[in-house]
Parts: sequence; structure tokens; C-alpha cells
Amino acid sequence: MAISTTIKSIQDIMRTDVGVDGDAQRIGQLVWMLFLKIYDDREQEWELLEDNYVSPIPERLRWRNWAADPEGMTGDELKKFVDDELFPGLQSLEARGEDLRPLVIRGVFEDAYNYMKSGQLMRQVINKLQEMDFNVSSERHELGDVYEQILKDLQSAGNAGEFYTPRAVTEFIVNRVDPKLEEQVMDPACGTGGFLTNTIEHKREHYVDTPQDWETLQGTIRGIEKKPLPHLLASTNLILHGIEVPSQIRHDNTLARPWTDWGPRDRVDAIVANPPFGGMEEAGIETNFPQAFRTRETADLFMALFIHLLKDGGRAGVVLPDGFLFGEGIKTRIKEKLLTECDLHTIVRLPNGVFNPYTNIKTNLLFFTKGRPTKEVWYYEHPYPEGYKNYSKTKPMRFAEFEREIAWWGTEADGFQAREETEYAWRVPVEEIQADNYNLDRKNPYAEEEADHDPEELLAKYERQQAEIQELRDQLKDILGDALGEQQQ
Repeated sequence: MAISTTIKSIQDIMRTDVGVDGDAQRIGQLVWMLFLKIYDDREQEWELLEDNYVSPIPERLRWRNWAADPEGMTGDELKKFVDDELFPGLQSLEARGEDLRPLVIRGVFEDAYNYMKSGQLMRQVINKLQEMDFNVSSERHELGDVYEQILKDLQSAGNAGEFYTPRAVTEFIVNRVDPKLEEQVMDPACGTGGFLTNTIEHKREHYVDTPQDWETLQGTIRGIEKKPLPHLLASTNLILHGIEVPSQIRHDNTLARPWTDWGPRDRVDAIVANPPFGGMEEAGIETNFPQAFRTRETADLFMALFIHLLKDGGRAGVVLPDGFLFGEGIKTRIKEKLLTECDLHTIVRLPNGVFNPYTNIKTNLLFFTKGRPTKEVWYYEHPYPEGYKNYSKTKPMRFAEFEREIAWWGTEADGFQAREETEYAWRVPVEEIQADNYNLDRKNPYAEEEADHDPEELLAKYERQQAEIQELRDQLKDILGDALGEQQQ
């Protein structure tokens, strides 16, 4: 049976359990179970490879000893074991000397919950999971696709839009930043780990030739995620991609750490990220930052921090909304820092709908290198594929669409001398941007002015006009009311 079918049948079983309410809880329930099953399958492989392998999980709590037998505990006995032994046991694991694996597992379970009320239904779910073998590479690969489907379902569940960046975008950014084998790569707002797993795949494909190379790679991936469920998903995702101890994936709020605490040892060679935009941090977080960059807008704080965290020569590829490009005030100061301390060599302007159906905000991919100031910014306007007027769930963006940009890109070593202006690409000298108060929102000079016939945009415009008319009516009514009141007096 295909893994996608198995996952669907598991979700159908969960829907009949009175304790599991809605998609977000169903996915949270599924993921901690998947984590333990995947971890147990990986341990079987590690036991074969290492003579003296010792599991970080106590024997009684290992998946194989309570879940693997389809005729094993069920009903109230299973429910009691999970609630009273499994969760408390995993949530209280301690490091053993230099072995940090127990802390990783504890971190995964600190904010996980068992929502299921029926031990019988839980047994049915466990038996379905037991049918999968995550040491078979085809199943591991297929789960990668299912994983993305789970993330998309999670977005449909409500407020999770920031968890998931389309795979085509993460793949293109990592491809252009091109992290080398020994380079430390960080995503300080890593969500479910999409950028980091793409980095693993990129390094593995281009730079891993020996078992020692693979060991080196494992120590170069760093991520931080604030929210519990995406952190759990990220840890599972990295184990699925072969990282034995994803201890570098911390459950924390990156922005809560004072700016001055980020020392030279924290600097990294590459940052690949899509910081949550449109969000506001809780009051007080901004005081961790220098006066010039104090704001509660999440994406702005992250952007200032990205510049701070890069080593000299370090490279970044990040997703940011249009609002950052033309925004003023603190955004202007961050852009001034960016263009002064870094070479912002490329901005890829994405069309509407890349993040559909979750947000219609227009986004951009910014590529920069720290250690030298910007002389000019190249812009590339990414066109829709032929026949497309928008992206959708059934017609998402694909990596192959970026072949045009990749062919045009050139090399940073010679200052991108091979680049040419085209109907999609143009350059703007930094002096022009500085003279315009660091406004980076540059329209394509080669694009023909078109009337906007996008129905959604026209409808939004109509609604704005209607709201303005209603406001004028209300004001007029108030004025007339006041005038009539005065006459009656």
C-alpha cells in the first residue's frame, strides 16, 4: 500500500476519536508517532553499522517494545502506558555525558501531546504505521512527498502559513547560495526544516564522496524554531534525511536572544531562510536589538540579525515581501546597513500567487554576500510559465521554471560579468537607490504597462472604493445630523 494511502487511512481513524479536534491536532498526533517509528527504523540501521550502539531511549519506551507487535497492548492499557509512562519518560530524558541524543528526544516531546482518547483506535493507527519501513529508500523518499502534503494540510488548518515555503523556492535559493561541504548553514526561523533538508540534499549530491564527508555534513546544519509543532516536524524531517542527532535544531525564539550575545563563534557561512512576515513580536523582544533597529515586526528583526550573523564572505538567500523593499523608517535603516555591509547583488522578483492559496502577498528573493558594499543591484523578474495567469494548489511553482535565472546568473567570483540586461533582467546603481531613500522597489523598465485585469485585484479595489464611499456617507450623515440638531435648538 502506498504511504500516502496509509497516512490518509490513519487520518480517517483519528477523525473518529473524540479527543482529536481538527487538522492541527490530527497532524500533531500523527507526527510524534511518526517520529518514534522513524527513529526506531533508523536505529535498526545504526545497530548494524555500530558495534556498541546504545539507544538514547529506555528499553521499555522504544517503539519496538510497546508498539511493533500488532497483537500488543491496546485499549485502556495502551492509553495508560502512553499517558503515564511514555510521555513522562521521554520528557524527562537527560544527556549522558557527551551524548546529546536524549536531549534531542526530550526537546521533541516537551511540547507534544497525546490527543487520542481511545486506546483501541490508537492501536489501529500504530498498526498502520508499523506497515511502513523507513529503511527502504523508496519508502523514505515517498514519505518526503507525503511530508510535504502533511505540511500543506497543516496550512489549511489555519494559522500555519509561515511553516511552509514552496519546495521550488527553497531548492532554488539553496542551489544559488551553493553551501560547500564544511560550511556552516543556518536557518534562524527554520519552520519544518525545508531549507535545511534541501541543504543536506545539495551537499550530499555535490560534495559528499566518503563516509567522513557525510560525518562532516552532519555537523554543519543549524536551525532554530519557536513553535512546537514545526520544531517537531523539523526534527523528524532531519532524521528522515539521515541526520542521526539533529541537536542543532533548537526549540527557541531566535529573536529573544540579545544581539550582543551572538559572538564570533555563532557566525555562519550561509543563511537560507524565509522569516515569518506580517507577524509582530511580543512587547520587549525589540529591546534585544540596537536602538536603530528596534521594531516589533518579525521579518525586519530577522533581516537585521541575518546581516549580523554572517561571517565576512558569508552568503545569504532569503524570502521577503514587497513591503520590505519600499518600506521606510526602521526598514530604511536596515536596508542602509544591508547595502553598506553586504553586496546585495541580486533580487529575484516573484509573481503573484507563489504562496497561494495561503497568502497573496508578493515576495522577493534577496541574495547578498557580507564583507563588501553594494555597487549595483541586479533585478530579475520571474515570469509565469506559458499559459499560467497564476499559481494554485493544482498548479504550483516548479524548480524547472528557474532554469532561465540559473542560465543567466553567472559567477560571483568575477562580479557576475556574464550577466546581461534582458526583458526580465535589469540593474540599478547603488547611488540611485541611496538617493531614493533606500527604496529597493524597482519596476522592470522593459515591461509594458498593462491594465490590471486580475479579478481578485479588481474586486479588492472595488471593495476599497465601496468602503470609502460608505465612510463619506457616514460623515455626511453625521454632519447633517449635527446641523439639524442645531436648528432644532
